[in-house]
Amino acid sequence: MDGDYIIGGVFSIHNYMHTVKHNYTSIPEPLRCTGSVDSREVRFSRAMVFAIEEINNSTELLPGVRLGYRIHDSCAAVPVAVQAAFQLTNGVQPAFDTGETCSQSGTVTAVVGESGSTPSISTSRIIGPFDIPQVSHYATCACLSDKQQYPTFFRTIPSDRFQALALAKLVKHFGWTWIGAVRSDSDYGNNGMAAFLHAARKEGICVEYSESFYRTHPRSRFQRVADVIRGSTAMVVVAFVSSGDIRLLLEELGRRPSPPRQWVGSEAWVTDPNLLRFSFCAGTIGVGIPQSVIPGLREFLLDLSPAKVSGSQVLTEFWESAFNCRLGRSADGAEETVCDGTEDMQKLQSPYTDTSQLRITNMVYKAVYAIAHAMHNVMCPERNSAPQCDRFTKIEPSQVLGQLKRVNFSRNGYQVSFDANGDPLALYELVNWQRSESGSTEIVTVGYYDASLPAGQEFQTNRNLTWAQGGTQVPVSVCSESCPPGTRKVLQKGKPVCCYDCIPCPEGEISNTTDSPDCLPCPEEFWPNADRDLCLPKPIEFLSFHEALGIILATFSVGGACLAVVTATVFFRHRASAIVRANNSELSFLLLFSLALCFLCSLTFIGSPSDWSCMLRHTAFGITFVLCISCVLGKTIVVLMAFRATLPGSNLMKWFGPPQQRMTVASFTFIQALICTLWLVLNPPFPIKNLTTYKERIILECALGSAIGFWAVLGYIGLLAVLCFALAVLARKLPDNFNEAKLITFSMLIFCAVWITFIPAYVSSPGKFTVAVEIFAMLASSFALILCIFAQKCFIILFRPEKNTKKHLMSKNPSD
Repeated sequence: MDGDYIIGGVFSIHNYMHTVKHNYTSIPEPLRCTGSVDSREVRFSRAMVFAIEEINNSTELLPGVRLGYRIHDSCAAVPVAVQAAFQLTNGVQPAFDTGETCSQSGTVTAVVGESGSTPSISTSRIIGPFDIPQVSHYATCACLSDKQQYPTFFRTIPSDRFQALALAKLVKHFGWTWIGAVRSDSDYGNNGMAAFLHAARKEGICVEYSESFYRTHPRSRFQRVADVIRGSTAMVVVAFVSSGDIRLLLEELGRRPSPPRQWVGSEAWVTDPNLLRFSFCAGTIGVGIPQSVIPGLREFLLDLSPAKVSGSQVLTEFWESAFNCRLGRSADGAEETVCDGTEDMQKLQSPYTDTSQLRITNMVYKAVYAIAHAMHNVMCPERNSAPQCDRFTKIEPSQVLGQLKRVNFSRNGYQVSFDANGDPLALYELVNWQRSESGSTEIVTVGYYDASLPAGQEFQTNRNLTWAQGGTQVPVSVCSESCPPGTRKVLQKGKPVCCYDCIPCPEGEISNTTDSPDCLPCPEEFWPNADRDLCLPKPIEFLSFHEALGIILATFSVGGACLAVVTATVFFRHRASAIVRANNSELSFLLLFSLALCFLCSLTFIGSPSDWSCMLRHTAFGITFVLCISCVLGKTIVVLMAFRATLPGSNLMKWFGPPQQRMTVASFTFIQALICTLWLVLNPPFPIKNLTTYKERIILECALGSAIGFWAVLGYIGLLAVLCFALAVLARKLPDNFNEAKLITFSMLIFCAVWITFIPAYVSSPGKFTVAVEIFAMLASSFALILCIFAQKCFIILFRPEKNTKKHLMSKNPSD
């Protein structure tokens, strides 16, 4: 249609271009389209006509200016789109009129279209050098946002950059990390899928396969892609394809049943009602352009009659295809009829008449209005608050291009504006293919995606979704199940990062998150629980008064001390008896006192170590045992001296009387006390937390401080014990019952044996058992001394008083 200014339109009304093999001997045939008419694309072109007629009837937008249009069919093919671009640029029908109604309809002021990204790229490269703006309603390739290559390109549909990001976030939102991907082998599919895969990798999503195809490929290509989908382990298939391409793939998949697949679709096909016939795709989700309402459009679309369509080859073909009749000519076959004028558009069920979900149609509508507003801003300056348009003003496409960059208006409640890249604000609907009560599949809006919202809040859902095969639970599509806390991920060799094995954390380490790549060691004083997902404080262990071993040792300790007290009591009550007087009662009482201290000293080794208890236990042990051995040594020397003193002319006893005996005991004990004092002053024992013996618990123990000090104390005790043992051996065969050297010999033999075996046991015993071994050695040696030296004497005093006489003690016959 002619007008003062012409707006061009390019739509993919057919899906195929007629191809011929050129023999280069004759002139090639003109390019032409073939195949069936796409009713949806016819609706897009009619929406453009409707918008232009609305503007022509408007008194606010371009008043007094009449717009015309030139609409071309690109067949979704680049060669035809290029031809259409040249025709729009050069002027299909140049018109020259010298009258006042001069028409400028030769060249177009702007172009609406194309529907596909690849034809749009070709179109933009041709009309771009002439500064003719192009506003596409359906070309979403992110590459078209490059203003260096496509400076005159605009679009009313968001770029695939936003769609790819939305699809990646959608897949991640439902926890799918293992997916398959198919794409159109075109600029739309290849660029869109590349952007999606880039965003998916950032979201931690892995792709099992990525296949491409195009509608002109042989069937074998579609069969191969279908077999890949059937044989894959990924439940989810993301399809970045055009509507015409996906139709052929779904037809191939429908020929042989495949395992259920959850389809995730791009806006190019997921809102196409023509595809709802593929029932096995029920549950498909994807992003689509928001629905809209265009008042008066449905009535305009239905306002067709044979008379109106006869002037357009495309509308004629559409009419004949819709009603299966021939218009204006006789039928070619028996099955065809001639259109008789009874055809009713109101009853026609076709995507052309379906205005229940106007999505891309509104993009066409907004594209026309964007161009009109840009033209209005160029040729209609406001005067006296009213626009004054001069339809005779010659405007250049470059002027319209400049104003398109600044348009910002609202139409029917929908905002229209462009950013610096010529892209609109990214807003999508989340759509879901759901079965209705009648059993048919419907496209249902279940939420929204708004790229302008903060991260994590872009998706808003307002309805329940259905999934593959009508399921209500979100399907699972992962290469490997999530690793629970307490394990870490180990990648499987040669597979993507989403394929991994779950390995339990090693000893002493935890992971407290799902799918943890590493295990973290617990702090030094903590240890993992059984599930290895939490660090707990290590249990603290020491020889306690509340445990069985501590109670037993404490009982023997107190019992030994009581035994020493009872023995001392018996000796004290019978201190005037022969056996007590004969055994040096003063040293005996001192020995019993030191033995009681030795027994009680072991109690300092039980309980939680502290600074004072660590110093007390070792020094008390060293001093009391030296006191004990000193007394035994004194008794042994007394026995030897007593028998030597019986020799004629001997006066040895005056040199080793009671004062000398006391001095000997005090001297030996003082030396040990001096060693202990030096130990405590220079490097005393102190409590420590032993974290090395056991990994899973802490041993509270006393560190020696100075190992030299400890072994000096122990060595001094050993030296006195060996000396005492040697003297007792010398005196063991002296005559008379008076001789107690045999008892001392046997007691010191046990004493030395205990402490010799103590050394390896002490070194090799772990944790609190080191303390138990030390206590056991102290108790065993103490019991050996008290029982060997005093048991027989107490038995005679209490039960054999007839032997508690001087006569019996002086007897040389031990059997008496």
